Parts: sequence; C-alpha cells; structure tokens
Amino acid sequence: MKKVLPILLALFGVGLGAGAGFYLKQENAEKPEDLSEECVAFEHGGLTNLTKGEEVEDSISAVDKDYAKLNNQFVIPIVQEEAVESLVLISLSIEVVSGNKDLVFEREPKLRDALLQVMFDHANMGGFKGMFTNSSNLKVLRTALLETAQKTLGDVVSDVLILDLARQEI
Repeated sequence: MKKVLPILLALFGVGLGAGAGFYLKQENAEKPEDLSEECVAFEHGGLTNLTKGEEVEDSISAVDKDYAKLNNQFVIPIVQEEAVESLVLISLSIEVVSGNKDLVFEREPKLRDALLQVMFDHANMGGFKGMFTNSSNLKVLRTALLETAQKTLGDVVSDVLILDLARQEI
C-alpha cells in the first residue's frame, strides 16, 4: 500500500491539473485578445520586434506544419533499488506535415506505447537523474523520440516537442 498510494496521488494530481487546464483554456478562449501595435516574435534563437502587418519569414513555413498535442501526459517512474523514488511527467506535441494531424490521433495508442518505451529506456539509463534538463540529456531524448515517432508514423513527422517536463520526488 505504501508504494501504490504515492502513485495514485500523483495520478489524481495530474487529473486535477488537466481538468483545471481544460477549464481555464475554455474560459480564456472566449475572451478576445487585443493586439498591441508591437509584438515580439522568436526567430532563429533571438527576439525580433515586429509591427502589425509584418510577417516572419522562415525556411520552413508555419503553414506547412501542424502540431498535434498528445492528449495525456506521460508518467515515467524512476526506480532505485526496486522502489519508485520519483515520477517524471512529460507532455509532448508532434510536429507533422500540414494535413496529417488526424493521422497522429488515429495511431495515438501505438505512438504513445512506442514513445513511452523510449522514455522508460531513457529513465533506466539514468537520463532523468541529476541535471536531467541539461541540453545534452534532452537532445538524446528528443532524438530518440523523433526516430521512434518517424518509425511509427512515417516521414510525416518532422519533430517531437517537449512541452512540459517535471520530476516529482516521492
């Protein structure tokens, strides 16, 4: 019971957080946003000031890509000496060629299974211990996730984005 209770509490907390996020997202979607005279855009690793009407030109147009946010977070237990010492929570989004967003959701169970196995392997190699947000650790994880997504869905996948990453000690 000592081992099951923390996992149940973590899953309960994730559920409450997802419900609150859904509720707040609905509330914010109804309010129109005011566009100011100037806005800031992130472009090629730096910030660029833009005025209304200007567009950011990029080698890969945003119109050519769709983003499919996977519905639920991934929960990865970190096991030390046959006991769960912490949980890692990850939210992912898949960047696909425009028009293929539905393909991600059609094959989501198979994709989630494959991505979860990659994250379990990463955890077993110690990827979520210590400075787990280090760019070299995340690059290894992102590369493995991208390769797995491309094996599962094909060449329509151009990137896997890590939206949220958190580790909760138990």
